Amino acid sequence: MMRAYKFLMRPTVGQRVALGEMLRDHCSLYNGALQERRDAYRHPSRTSIKYGQQSGQLKDIRVFDPERQGRWSFSS
Repeated sequence: MMRAYKFLMRPTVGQRVALGEMLRDHCSLYNGALQERRDAYRHPSRTSIKYGQQSGQLKDIRVFDPERQGRWSFSS
């Protein structure tokens, strides 16, 4: 038998602020990656960008701008 659990989240004010920042950063990172894929596909060469290529760029993003995109990843 499989059981499902629901946990009620009651963040403190500080946690709520951190979660909001995390959500904004993830949205920005996702939208940037999506725009890169769109631009590559619209290019006359119809280049495709794979997930592995974009995830490989995250290390460079963290080095370039450690206080913004990618800072919430599990590996950092």
